[in-house]
Amino acid sequence: MTNNSDSIGIVKTRYFTFAEGSERFNLTLGDKLGPVTVAYETYGRLNNNKTNAILIAHALSGDAHAAGYHEGDKKPGWWDAMIGPGKAFDTNKFYVICSNVLGGCKGTTGPISLNPETGEPYALTFPLITLRDMVRVQRRLLDSMGIKKLLSVAGGSMGGMQVLQWMVSYPNRVLSAIPIATALRHTAQQIAFNEVGRQSIMADPYWKSGYYYGGYIPAKGLAVARMIGHITYMSEKSMEEKFGRQRKGNISPFRFNADFEVENYLHYKGDKFVERFDANSYLYITKAMDLFDLTGGCKPIEDIFKKVEAKVLVIAFKSDWLYPIHQSKEIVKACKKAGLQTTFCEIYSEYGHDAFLLEIEEQSHLISHFLCKIARENDIELPTQ
Repeated sequence: MTNNSDSIGIVKTRYFTFAEGSERFNLTLGDKLGPVTVAYETYGRLNNNKTNAILIAHALSGDAHAAGYHEGDKKPGWWDAMIGPGKAFDTNKFYVICSNVLGGCKGTTGPISLNPETGEPYALTFPLITLRDMVRVQRRLLDSMGIKKLLSVAGGSMGGMQVLQWMVSYPNRVLSAIPIATALRHTAQQIAFNEVGRQSIMADPYWKSGYYYGGYIPAKGLAVARMIGHITYMSEKSMEEKFGRQRKGNISPFRFNADFEVENYLHYKGDKFVERFDANSYLYITKAMDLFDLTGGCKPIEDIFKKVEAKVLVIAFKSDWLYPIHQSKEIVKACKKAGLQTTFCEIYSEYGHDAFLLEIEEQSHLISHFLCKIARENDIELPTQ
């Protein structure tokens, strides 16, 4: 493990379970689920009034391990550069929470979990879920901690969608919101990319209609789905600068191997993803993203946030073509028409959609200033070191 002075250090994942016994968790689309277990991690210290909490919502392939190191790990959590002492989400000041989403495969109830009625993994008997359900599960977790209001909720990509859902579902429980590189709803193109990924999984002969647990997993299909996704996360310029047309040596062009470095990179990313993610979770979570639509059909866009009082910081990236700038501007427009104090920051970056994970310095400056302002304006008690 790397011993960084600004790292949180060793952390552990914890678990919260609800909807036990005869209780059931009512899902948005009509099904019921129980019990529900949530994997989560916390960083920093909750103040006496429980008012300095910040919820971090993760993207499609993320999990509860956002910062610090698990015992024996060489790599920290997925947003470690942003969470910790003196960082954007300063754990000297704030109590930061991150939980694995409903439907996930890293400790929260999902398709890989055992169905208590059968003793077997749910697989495709797991009910269809929505991002609203994910947020409702997060709310239950916060309730168990006695946290009645969040100083802020933040996240990028699918995490940003959860931020927007928090604003709508619980307008009285959020003082501020930071949606990053995200959208109010998926476009046809975004749905199309997800569908190709899902079809690649379901076309794998080892998928077996979702009932592959205990045998061979649909590794090829899941790897291809990740390869497709990863292409959309990078920009054309970043791919050209990183790989260009570099070859892996004197390989015959008539063989269908990974001759180009970019091909080799995508294969590597796909294979590594298979080691840590469940194919059925990928299906359920991407479908939840596609179902997400805060615009509510024909209602005026300003009505989306009519009950919200939170102050909003929207961040987008110039080269992001998966969630392009105009979708972030649509969020800003809806917020401002609803009368919300909204700041929009467009960051120049060549990293594409992945910029929310890689552009640390500028994001940190914007977010730390925003959070301190929110804390000051609301007289939030910050822990003393």
